[in-house]
Amino acid sequence: MSDSGAQTSQQQFSAPRGWEALKNHVIDHKVDVALWATRLCTVFFSLSYILPIFVHPYSAYYKALMSNAATSALRLHQRIPRVTLSREFLALLLAEDSCHYLFFSLIFLYVSPVTMVLLPGFLFAVLHSASYSLTLLDTLGQNSWWAARLFISMVEFQSRNILRLVAFTEIFLMPMSVVLVFLGRCGLLTPFIYYQFLGLRYTSRRNPYTRNMFYELRLLLERTANKPGLPSFLRTVLMSIVTFTSGLAPPMGEAGQAGR
Repeated sequence: MSDSGAQTSQQQFSAPRGWEALKNHVIDHKVDVALWATRLCTVFFSLSYILPIFVHPYSAYYKALMSNAATSALRLHQRIPRVTLSREFLALLLAEDSCHYLFFSLIFLYVSPVTMVLLPGFLFAVLHSASYSLTLLDTLGQNSWWAARLFISMVEFQSRNILRLVAFTEIFLMPMSVVLVFLGRCGLLTPFIYYQFLGLRYTSRRNPYTRNMFYELRLLLERTANKPGLPSFLRTVLMSIVTFTSGLAPPMGEAGQAGR
């Protein structure tokens, strides 16, 4: 190991730990800590909607969406700190996942409460707040809060399944938004606006899970339709769904082809 590498390693081990170090970390990383706090708010209000112990469920539902919107706005500020009035800036803005979920939160702020709507924001909040919580625990000390470290390890181990579940929920909310129109729980334009959100998720340059989930669902429907014992009318229905959905897929550009 080089002298510089040894010095860096020594600095890491000799770095101060404890509440004073945590205070300094918060001061030096205000936006990151604010993101962590808004994500915890999203988790708290989402759970409060399911288990209304401390907050009225109706209030908790919309506070969870607003917390998710605040997280998205802060993250968007981190990603694109400078605002310009140009077509290039708009394209850059719409390519950001944080913009997508700011859009998502605004869509459902004006819709009657639906439990599944909270699931994507809740899962993202759990995943990212757990990751940053580990940073804060490391600042406190290596042996601090072992139970929290165990929970964080479990969350990170399941991160791929969590992101797959988020993608499935995003897709399933599309037909559900249509059903909500007929139930009188949302406006007529909601499915059309949500379709634009889903198109942004499909072409996301950072998160391929929605795109991959569409592909997996298509393969599942095609395999089911090709089973010998399936009645012909069901086969026709399934293939019609595949054809119709494939026709709605947005064109793939560079943003959609790039991975996370």
